[in-house]
Amino acid sequence: MTLAVRYTAARTLDTAPADISPPGPGEVELAPAYVGICGTDLHIFHGDMDARVATPAVLGHEMSGRIVRVGPDVEGWAPGDAVTVMPLRWDNTCPACQAGHQHICQHLDFIGIDSPGAMQQRWTVPASTLIRLPDSLPLDSAALVEPTAVAVHDVGRAAVKEGQKVVVVGGGPVGILIALVARSAGADVRVVELSAHRRALAEQAGLTAWDPAAADVLELVREWTGDAGADVAFEVSGAAGGVNTAVDVLGVRGRLCLVAIHPRPREINLHRFFWRELTLVGARLYDRTDFEQAVALVADGTIPADLLISKVVPLTEAPAAFEALESGGDVMKILVDCADDTQGAAV
Repeated sequence: MTLAVRYTAARTLDTAPADISPPGPGEVELAPAYVGICGTDLHIFHGDMDARVATPAVLGHEMSGRIVRVGPDVEGWAPGDAVTVMPLRWDNTCPACQAGHQHICQHLDFIGIDSPGAMQQRWTVPASTLIRLPDSLPLDSAALVEPTAVAVHDVGRAAVKEGQKVVVVGGGPVGILIALVARSAGADVRVVELSAHRRALAEQAGLTAWDPAAADVLELVREWTGDAGADVAFEVSGAAGGVNTAVDVLGVRGRLCLVAIHPRPREINLHRFFWRELTLVGARLYDRTDFEQAVALVADGTIPADLLISKVVPLTEAPAAFEALESGGDVMKILVDCADDTQGAAV
């Protein structure tokens, strides 16, 4: 028997047996090792995505694991290979796909939201979604590749360049990853975050973090930039105040990259956009090159995975882990250990 973590109703998760069938043509069966719980999973848990998510739904898309079986017509992959998954299926026929933007296909299947995800002991996916992992990369660290790919894509969308001043508003997992990726691109980065725990983690990672409740962030930016303002700001907080801060810190022709999912429309200072000729860019998901760069950044230690992983829990304790993340506190990233010792799944 293989188990899966399922969302069944708002604030309700269970662990239940999952069906296993042999992988079909072009498919592989995986044994997930570790699955990260992300902000989107929490949105689902809260019931905010019930219009999109069909219950019962197996959650999870930040994962690492190994191939167990390969289906017909699958080449280049073998049982035992260490992999992660780029959890996107597109139709390749819509206008977005035809324009080369398959990752934001107009009929996108985001695996783990629109179809069953990785938080189970066996998982069948298209071989086309696989990303190879180096054998030297521990599988718990590799579970951070997917959110790192998000950060790589965000930094690319914002066109961050060496020597630029970058402000990241929101120091949660994705915010810290964006700051680290931007720093690796040569930027001078500041993180704005209310949580003392998250600020401390940012500083342990070698970043400078500011507390907006204790200091005037705009004044700090003026001093830091010689009154020029930041070149780039990332809004990762999801809060109305975070939007205002991200806009206000920008200098002339600065770029605001919107990363957070805002549950409702926000007021924004359009006069500031006019007066300083600002640019707003959206950033959603990633492509294969983002994933491949993310693998390299995690593997070479640019992303300090051990620092960012707060806790690892067994699959049967995943529902309690969701509640722990929801309550806040001193946690950054929680991983679910999906090892199926009875079948020797997680190697």
